[in-house]
Amino acid sequence: MKLDPASLPSELANRTLGREAWAREKLAAHAGRIFAVDVGPARAGFRIEADGTVANAPLGGLAPDLELAIAPHRVPALLADPKRWNQLVAERGDAALGGTLKALAQTLPWFVEQTFARALGPIAGQRAADAGRRLLAFPDHAFSRVTESVGRYARDEAGLVVRHDEVRTFGEQTAALAARVDALAARIAALDTVR
Repeated sequence: MKLDPASLPSELANRTLGREAWAREKLAAHAGRIFAVDVGPARAGFRIEADGTVANAPLGGLAPDLELAIAPHRVPALLADPKRWNQLVAERGDAALGGTLKALAQTLPWFVEQTFARALGPIAGQRAADAGRRLLAFPDHAFSRVTESVGRYARDEAGLVVRHDEVRTFGEQTAALAARVDALAARIAALDTVR
Protein backbone atom coordinates (compact mmCIF):
# COMPACT_ATOMS: atom_id res chain seq x y z
CA MET A 1 0.00 0.00 0.00
CA LYS A 2 1.40 3.37 -1.06
CA LEU A 3 1.34 6.11 1.60
CA ASP A 4 0.27 9.56 0.45
CA PRO A 5 1.60 12.19 2.91
CA ALA A 6 -1.11 14.66 1.87
CA SER A 7 -3.86 12.26 2.97
CA LEU A 8 -2.24 11.43 6.32
CA PRO A 9 -4.22 14.01 8.40
CA SER A 10 -7.59 12.87 7.03
CA GLU A 11 -6.64 9.18 7.43
CA LEU A 12 -5.64 9.73 11.07
CA ALA A 13 -8.84 11.69 11.73
CA ASN A 14 -10.99 9.01 10.08
CA ARG A 15 -9.24 6.22 11.98
CA THR A 16 -10.13 7.99 15.24
CA LEU A 17 -13.64 8.85 14.07
CA GLY A 18 -14.20 5.24 13.01
CA ARG A 19 -14.58 4.19 16.65
CA GLU A 20 -16.64 7.20 17.71
CA ALA A 21 -20.15 7.26 16.20
CA TRP A 22 -21.16 10.28 18.29
CA ALA A 23 -18.31 12.36 16.79
CA ARG A 24 -19.21 11.29 13.23
CA GLU A 25 -22.83 12.31 13.90
CA LYS A 26 -21.68 15.80 14.93
CA LEU A 27 -19.62 16.15 11.76
CA ALA A 28 -22.31 14.62 9.51
CA ALA A 29 -24.52 17.59 10.37
CA HIS A 30 -22.05 19.66 8.31
CA ALA A 31 -21.83 17.24 5.35
CA GLY A 32 -20.53 18.85 2.19
CA ARG A 33 -18.87 21.73 4.03
CA ILE A 34 -15.21 22.43 3.37
CA PHE A 35 -12.74 23.78 5.89
CA ALA A 36 -9.14 24.85 5.46
CA VAL A 37 -6.40 24.60 8.05
CA ASP A 38 -3.46 26.99 7.78
CA VAL A 39 -0.38 26.20 9.85
CA GLY A 40 2.18 28.78 8.89
CA PRO A 41 2.78 28.48 5.15
CA ALA A 42 1.16 25.02 4.96
CA ARG A 43 -2.49 24.91 3.96
CA ALA A 44 -4.77 21.87 3.70
CA GLY A 45 -8.43 21.58 2.81
CA PHE A 46 -10.90 19.01 4.09
CA ARG A 47 -14.46 18.15 3.08
CA ILE A 48 -16.91 16.61 5.54
CA GLU A 49 -18.59 13.54 4.08
CA ALA A 50 -22.20 12.44 4.68
CA ASP A 51 -21.03 9.67 7.02
CA GLY A 52 -19.16 12.16 9.25
CA THR A 53 -15.68 11.33 8.01
CA VAL A 54 -13.32 13.83 6.41
CA ALA A 55 -11.66 13.73 3.01
CA ASN A 56 -8.93 15.84 1.46
CA ALA A 57 -10.38 18.71 -0.57
CA PRO A 58 -8.20 20.55 -3.05
CA LEU A 59 -8.73 24.24 -2.44
CA GLY A 60 -7.72 25.37 -5.95
CA GLY A 61 -10.35 28.01 -6.71
CA LEU A 62 -12.78 27.07 -3.95
CA ALA A 63 -13.43 29.33 -1.01
CA PRO A 64 -13.74 27.13 2.08
CA ASP A 65 -16.72 27.51 4.37
CA LEU A 66 -14.37 27.84 7.34
CA GLU A 67 -10.73 28.83 7.62
CA LEU A 68 -8.70 27.89 10.68
CA ALA A 69 -5.27 29.41 11.20
CA ILE A 70 -2.70 28.62 13.86
CA ALA A 71 0.93 29.61 14.17
CA PRO A 72 3.27 26.61 13.82
CA HIS A 73 4.86 27.19 17.24
CA ARG A 74 1.35 27.09 18.81
CA VAL A 75 0.38 23.64 17.47
CA PRO A 76 2.00 21.70 20.35
CA ALA A 77 0.25 23.98 22.86
CA LEU A 78 -3.10 23.31 21.19
CA LEU A 79 -2.47 19.56 21.20
CA ALA A 80 -1.44 19.71 24.87
CA ASP A 81 -4.45 21.80 25.92
CA PRO A 82 -7.29 22.06 23.36
CA LYS A 83 -9.28 24.20 25.82
CA ARG A 84 -7.08 27.08 24.61
CA TRP A 85 -8.69 26.86 21.14
CA ASN A 86 -10.06 30.44 21.26
CA GLN A 87 -6.65 31.76 22.28
CA LEU A 88 -4.60 29.80 19.74
CA VAL A 89 -6.81 29.29 16.68
CA ALA A 90 -8.12 32.08 14.45
CA GLU A 91 -11.45 31.20 12.80
CA ARG A 92 -13.06 32.87 9.81
CA GLY A 93 -16.28 31.68 8.25
CA ASP A 94 -18.98 29.23 9.31
CA ALA A 95 -19.32 29.69 13.08
CA ALA A 96 -21.43 26.53 13.54
CA LEU A 97 -18.81 24.36 11.84
CA GLY A 98 -16.09 26.11 13.84
CA GLY A 99 -17.99 25.36 17.04
CA THR A 100 -18.30 21.68 16.12
CA LEU A 101 -14.59 21.37 15.35
CA LYS A 102 -13.74 23.19 18.58
CA ALA A 103 -15.99 20.81 20.57
CA LEU A 104 -14.35 17.80 18.93
CA ALA A 105 -10.89 19.24 19.60
CA GLN A 106 -11.77 19.41 23.30
CA THR A 107 -12.08 15.61 23.29
CA LEU A 108 -8.67 15.09 21.64
CA PRO A 109 -6.89 14.31 24.94
CA TRP A 110 -9.50 11.64 25.63
CA PHE A 111 -8.88 10.04 22.20
CA VAL A 112 -5.13 10.03 22.85
CA GLU A 113 -5.54 8.56 26.34
CA GLN A 114 -7.87 5.89 24.97
CA THR A 115 -5.39 4.97 22.22
CA PHE A 116 -2.48 4.75 24.67
CA ALA A 117 -4.61 2.72 27.09
CA ARG A 118 -5.43 0.20 24.34
CA ALA A 119 -1.77 -0.07 23.35
CA LEU A 120 -0.06 0.05 26.78
CA GLY A 121 -2.75 -0.71 29.32
CA PRO A 122 -4.78 1.73 31.41
CA ILE A 123 -2.13 2.87 33.89
CA ALA A 124 0.88 3.04 31.56
CA GLY A 125 -1.33 4.54 28.84
CA GLN A 126 -2.51 7.32 31.16
CA ARG A 127 1.05 8.08 32.24
CA ALA A 128 2.28 8.14 28.63
CA ALA A 129 -0.54 10.52 27.67
CA ASP A 130 0.27 12.79 30.65
CA ALA A 131 3.97 12.81 29.74
CA GLY A 132 3.10 13.62 26.13
CA ARG A 133 0.90 16.53 27.25
CA ARG A 134 3.73 17.95 29.37
CA LEU A 135 6.20 17.59 26.49
CA LEU A 136 3.79 19.28 24.07
CA ALA A 137 3.21 22.15 26.49
CA PHE A 138 6.95 22.78 26.94
CA PRO A 139 7.62 24.81 23.74
CA ASP A 140 4.80 27.25 24.52
CA HIS A 141 5.99 27.52 28.13
CA ALA A 142 9.58 28.13 26.98
CA PHE A 143 8.41 30.70 24.40
CA SER A 144 6.44 32.66 27.01
CA ARG A 145 9.35 32.55 29.48
CA VAL A 146 11.86 33.78 26.88
CA THR A 147 9.47 36.53 25.80
CA GLU A 148 8.96 37.55 29.42
CA SER A 149 12.73 37.58 30.06
CA VAL A 150 13.46 39.66 26.96
CA GLY A 151 10.73 42.11 27.94
CA ARG A 152 12.06 42.37 31.47
CA TYR A 153 15.60 42.94 30.17
CA ALA A 154 14.40 45.62 27.72
CA ARG A 155 12.50 47.37 30.51
CA ASP A 156 14.83 47.02 33.50
CA GLU A 157 18.36 46.62 32.16
CA ALA A 158 18.48 48.33 28.78
CA GLY A 159 15.88 50.99 29.56
CA LEU A 160 14.27 50.48 26.14
CA VAL A 161 10.74 50.10 27.48
CA VAL A 162 8.99 52.52 29.80
CA ARG A 163 7.33 51.23 32.95
CA HIS A 164 3.66 51.82 33.66
CA ASP A 165 4.35 54.12 36.61
CA GLU A 166 6.76 56.16 34.47
CA VAL A 167 4.11 56.57 31.78
CA ARG A 168 1.59 57.67 34.42
CA THR A 169 4.07 60.18 35.90
CA PHE A 170 4.88 61.51 32.43
CA GLY A 171 1.15 61.93 31.72
CA GLU A 172 0.61 63.79 34.99
CA GLN A 173 3.58 66.08 34.31
CA THR A 174 2.37 66.74 30.77
CA ALA A 175 -1.11 67.64 32.07
CA ALA A 176 0.40 69.96 34.71
CA LEU A 177 2.59 71.64 32.07
CA ALA A 178 -0.41 72.06 29.76
CA ALA A 179 -2.38 73.65 32.62
CA ARG A 180 0.51 76.06 33.32
CA VAL A 181 0.76 76.98 29.61
CA ASP A 182 -3.00 77.61 29.52
CA ALA A 183 -2.77 79.78 32.64
CA LEU A 184 0.13 81.74 31.12
CA ALA A 185 -1.81 82.21 27.88
CA ALA A 186 -4.78 83.49 29.87
CA ARG A 187 -2.54 85.98 31.76
CA ILE A 188 -1.03 87.22 28.48
CA ALA A 189 -4.52 87.63 27.00
CA ALA A 190 -5.58 89.56 30.12
CA LEU A 191 -2.55 91.88 29.76
CA ASP A 192 -3.42 92.52 26.09
CA THR A 193 -6.94 93.59 27.06
CA VAL A 194 -5.59 95.99 29.74
CA ARG A 195 -3.49 97.95 27.22
